[in-house]
Amino acid sequence: MIHKIKALHDQGRGLSVRAISRELGIARNTVRKYLRLNEMAISQAQEDPSRSKRLDEYRDFLIHQLKTYPRLSAIKLARRLREKVGELPASERSLRRYVRALKEQIANGQTRYYEPVVDAVPGVQCQVDPGELRGVMIAGVERVVYFVVFVLACSRLMYVGVRFQPLDTEAFIQLHDEAFRYFGGVPEECVYDQTKLVVIHERYRELTLNQRFHQYATTAGYRIHACEGYDPESKGKVEAGVKYVKQDALYGECFESETALCQHLQGWLEAVANVRKHGATGRQPRAHFEADERAHLRPYIVAQSLLQARPDHETRRADKTGLISWKANQYSVPLRWQRAQVGVCEQEGHLHIHDLESGERIAGHVLCLEKGRTIKNNHHYRDPAQRIADLEAAICQQLPDGQGETLCHLLKVTSPRIYKDQLAGLRDLLNRHGPVDAELLQTLTQQPRLTASTVQRYLEAWQQARDRGRAPDTNTTPDPEDRMPVSALQAYAQVGRSSGQEVTHESA
Repeated sequence: MIHKIKALHDQGRGLSVRAISRELGIARNTVRKYLRLNEMAISQAQEDPSRSKRLDEYRDFLIHQLKTYPRLSAIKLARRLREKVGELPASERSLRRYVRALKEQIANGQTRYYEPVVDAVPGVQCQVDPGELRGVMIAGVERVVYFVVFVLACSRLMYVGVRFQPLDTEAFIQLHDEAFRYFGGVPEECVYDQTKLVVIHERYRELTLNQRFHQYATTAGYRIHACEGYDPESKGKVEAGVKYVKQDALYGECFESETALCQHLQGWLEAVANVRKHGATGRQPRAHFEADERAHLRPYIVAQSLLQARPDHETRRADKTGLISWKANQYSVPLRWQRAQVGVCEQEGHLHIHDLESGERIAGHVLCLEKGRTIKNNHHYRDPAQRIADLEAAICQQLPDGQGETLCHLLKVTSPRIYKDQLAGLRDLLNRHGPVDAELLQTLTQQPRLTASTVQRYLEAWQQARDRGRAPDTNTTPDPEDRMPVSALQAYAQVGRSSGQEVTHESA
């Protein structure tokens, strides 16, 4: 502030005291005070240890808050400080300036660790990222344009492939083919985010890749490197390229046709994007590529059969029962694709169903020539018989000497319509109550009717009796209404009886 006052006054040749006061928003007496001081006096005043600010007594509290919560605003800090000490001896503006100065002095830990990036090696890496822009005017109609940006990490040479339908695996492969032909070769690796076009699943950084795309990449001769999920900074070169394409190449443009848009993009690449002076390298991407990188790319040789698109397909949405409609018939899909969009194509008397994102074939059926039929593959659904067999096996494993088979038979005879649920209930009861007494098991196997609820009451009564040190009579069977069995109530029959000790009761 003092230097600004001196500079504006310029030893009487500049602004007046009144004009300086108005310009800097300070009092005229303050201006006169500093104009009367020479440089030596100003330095001594600033170095005076007794000179302090009104907020210095709260400095430690403010520093602690900023170190703990680096993004706290000055307004919230002021509110916390008022709650602690009451009214502050400085204005809001003074507090904001004071906090701004503190933030410049305090070294706050970053939420992410960064290191300088060494210049990329020629021919090693290409960063790839798909994007889309809505509202592009084509033939007077607002359309969505889907594109993929390819950027060579060393020279920053860029290629943009465009489509007018959502990208699938086949289109993604074809755009790679266009880009590598444009570059005149293939780098050692391509970097992607975790789009389903490349990565189907990731766990502990172990990747399950899109099989169709992985086959293409292997044949083309480059490695697939997938970034961690939700981490665009790990491929920042192409992320900036996507924004550049949206803002500089497409935004604000109108096109007569799709062909005109494609021609515009090609012209923009050659006349603007690849001949500008790049901000990071300080060189033109095209000249840089021709001088340093082209010779390091590998030859691009791919069999045409890999590039040939699959037969045209249509999309269908599976209903909640996992059926899609095709030519007046319904065909099943696996459980995980229920209520999902799938691709469908008919070829040589068969119906092929595949995932739209990965291109993976998920189901196939022989075409039915009749109408109104439901063609169902039982492997697409849960098998109740297998589920019942698994439950029976689990119960028999816990109960020896054929007792498990007997109990299962009783449950089936008693409740055939809900037999599976009864088995699940019995299995859970056996797991919960641990080893079951052999005498109790014998009693259960001799019942004429049996349900999981009856077994539960027997087990709970036995558990209660055992906890009290008594053994209930297991020969009493539950009544036909499946009410609490007598044996379960006998544990309570001793309540109120003398056990040989005198029992007295005090009046309330």
